[in-house]
Amino acid sequence: MALADTGRAIGAVTRLLRDHLIRRSFEVSVGKPELAAETNTTAKLNLFLYEAAFDATLRNQSLHEGEPPPLWLVLKYLLTAFDDREESDSAAAHEMLGQGMAALQELNYLRLDPLVAPDVRLALQANPEPLKLTFDESGVELLSKVMQGTDERYRLSAAFQMRPVMIVPSHPPRNSLLVGIDYRTALQTVIGEDGIAITVLPTLGPRLARIEPGAFEAGETIELFGDELTGDDLEIVLGNIVLTPVQRLPDRLRVTAEGDPGGNPQGPIAAGTSLSAGELPLVARRRLSATRTRSGNLLPVRLLPTLEDAAIAGGDLTLTGLLLGNQTDDIVVSLYRPADGVTVRSFDTFASAPDQQTLTISGAITGISAGDYRVILCVNSQQAKASPLVTVP
Repeated sequence: MALADTGRAIGAVTRLLRDHLIRRSFEVSVGKPELAAETNTTAKLNLFLYEAAFDATLRNQSLHEGEPPPLWLVLKYLLTAFDDREESDSAAAHEMLGQGMAALQELNYLRLDPLVAPDVRLALQANPEPLKLTFDESGVELLSKVMQGTDERYRLSAAFQMRPVMIVPSHPPRNSLLVGIDYRTALQTVIGEDGIAITVLPTLGPRLARIEPGAFEAGETIELFGDELTGDDLEIVLGNIVLTPVQRLPDRLRVTAEGDPGGNPQGPIAAGTSLSAGELPLVARRRLSATRTRSGNLLPVRLLPTLEDAAIAGGDLTLTGLLLGNQTDDIVVSLYRPADGVTVRSFDTFASAPDQQTLTISGAITGISAGDYRVILCVNSQQAKASPLVTVP
């Protein structure tokens, strides 16, 4: 899905409403009610978008952490009914208005069903929030303000709103190198990153208080802190994968996220067929029997992609590593120019391998100036620690 298509979201919502009413055998026009009364003598419903306001509840809500928020809008409409004499105040018009309101009430949370036009779907499907239709008060004061002027007359109408409608600016997303990584070294080592402390409530099972580090790659050893983390019947589960304990200490438990960041998969995580990089639930549970367990609290952790190398060949950019993402993951690759700190190009379309160990971007360097660039990879909003340097000839 291309976020640039969201620029057409306002018109797409109007078309979505119109098509929904047309599929229910209504004649529908779009525009000012007075103009609709002059077009023909067919009984119809008219949709009039009279206001586009900013959604105050989502004004600062970003799609990804660290990026500027998109525009979140509330679209306000009037629904007016006309009979076959172009009257809006007759009993027949009132009857049609009620039928139209009932048809809109069916939408409630608007879903993009298979009958939606492809261009309407492209403009709306990137929105992570469901579109919601709610009716507003349509009193005399509102209708009088909207239908004012010497050539307009007061017409009974129903007011409703659609929210939240998302519009994302077309500029590339902002990227930066990770804090706490020394990019001057060959292996780009971790030089310091504060741990993440998460407050938890006590449960009947084992309790996790925190994990160090909170973000890790496949194959890393992680330390778990909490209560009741002892005993041979204790299991640590990441997503749906049981991790391997390597050391039990009085105040902590060390486990390995299965896999080998050196490139030779040794377990289901690094093999890329069970989990993808992203924020995942980690739980400690006690095995009661072959079929029953007693689980403690869930602790959200971040499984990172491992970006080992990036190479340019024939104009294509190929990335290798572990958990680089598959066709169902949200993957963004950016070319970052260290010389001036500018992200010059971002990509979200790839050819990926089933084992998530390669990503290929065809024609990636087309139109890009020669020079050195860092490759920044984000999979499901998790940025790889390494950012290999590539040279565009």
